[in-house]
Amino acid sequence: MYKTRRRVALVVISLIAAFVFITMAIALAPQTKLNDFRSYSNAFPVTVTAILFGILLFTSVTIFRNFQAKSEAKALKTGATFYITKFIDKLRFCYSLDEFYVAISEILEKEADCAVFYIERAANYTYYNSPNKISQEAGMMEKLLSNYRYEWPDGIYFFDDNCSLVSDSRKARGFFMASNGEHFYLLCRYIYLFDDEIYPRLYEEFMRFQSRARTIESLSEISELSREWEQLAITQRSFLPQKMPEVKKVKLAAYFRPLINVSGDYYTVLPIDENKTFIMLGDVSGKGMAAALVMGLVMNTVKIRDNKEDLPGMIYAVDAAIKSMHLQDKYTVLFMGVIDTEKMKITYVNASMSDPIIVTRSPDGYRIKSLSSNCSIVGIIPIDDVQVAEQRLFSGDLIFMSSDGVSEVMNKDKVELGDTELYTDTIKASAAKDPKEFIDDIANLVLSYNGDTRLHDDVTMLVAKVGGK
Repeated sequence: MYKTRRRVALVVISLIAAFVFITMAIALAPQTKLNDFRSYSNAFPVTVTAILFGILLFTSVTIFRNFQAKSEAKALKTGATFYITKFIDKLRFCYSLDEFYVAISEILEKEADCAVFYIERAANYTYYNSPNKISQEAGMMEKLLSNYRYEWPDGIYFFDDNCSLVSDSRKARGFFMASNGEHFYLLCRYIYLFDDEIYPRLYEEFMRFQSRARTIESLSEISELSREWEQLAITQRSFLPQKMPEVKKVKLAAYFRPLINVSGDYYTVLPIDENKTFIMLGDVSGKGMAAALVMGLVMNTVKIRDNKEDLPGMIYAVDAAIKSMHLQDKYTVLFMGVIDTEKMKITYVNASMSDPIIVTRSPDGYRIKSLSSNCSIVGIIPIDDVQVAEQRLFSGDLIFMSSDGVSEVMNKDKVELGDTELYTDTIKASAAKDPKEFIDDIANLVLSYNGDTRLHDDVTMLVAKVGGK
């Protein structure tokens, strides 16, 4: 076989080279008498002999490599072994199980008349089972699975007609490759004709295919998951106002920057009549898909409630909806209120939101009035009687609501923005501006205070400015 031919050729060429070297050394040695030994010099014959031997060695290596290539081509690319070589060449370009199955069908089954079992052994899940007589022999698969369990060491093994291990491939009925918890069995009546040199190559390429397939599968899953998340993000944004409604005597603006594609933050503005407007901003605990689902549930619950002025009823409805999902660790904090521009007041329920404020003009500049919490978190603990609070409004007052991603953003010294005079000074300095300009100022402050590094929470803001036309 291939290995034997290569060893014989190497020995023969080495003997020939040694014989030629000795012959040249004898031929070139000076014919000097013993009593002339003082005048004898071996520099010239040794140099010439070395040069000729180098030329001979180079020629011998070239001849050996040519012989090796021809011997390999004859052994691995002719006869029965050629089927496995062809399968290996095809396997190099397989990147998925489907492509792998095609290679098995076209080469190992149709051309080589072999049968294949490909099994994931942990769950005994059959990836591939050749539909031919060899594979359908009674009890064949059961024997293989019984003899070679999941814990079988990685490697390549031969088995006989009884599916028992044999060490001599010439006595084998088939072989199997165990790698990464998967077994690839090949059954063939002429295994003895395959050159032994082909098996390590097949096993190496099989492991490479497994690695490629797992990588491609992971990338596909990530891509598919990314598409799903993107679709979820699009759906979630559809719950939020696409455009601020035109409200008499109230100017509105909002800002929404999720940390990832989907968010637990939410806000809405719903006109009740020409004088009253419902506003809401909230934040669901946690991140990711579960938070986004709760966010959508809250928004839908609020939207379908007929009486938007019944703030306690709205809180109870949201609480019941979240608890019905049985998510255990999901809840929301939120602020909801009704702005009445006829009576110039806001009635509200603050369910543990820390940041809602009214910025109002005074003789000595703008003052900040807190819309304090008067309700517990919603969706996880029992809620007692919900109290509605009320605050008087003046023309030019600015109502500012934001998620904790605004006030809790930190600088390099780990100081939260909400604890600084910079934050309150910026709010007061921008209070006279249009709501959109006000929000832009706060958003720029958040990003600059964070040092333009990655944010760690969603940033959501809603502003309503009372007065004017």
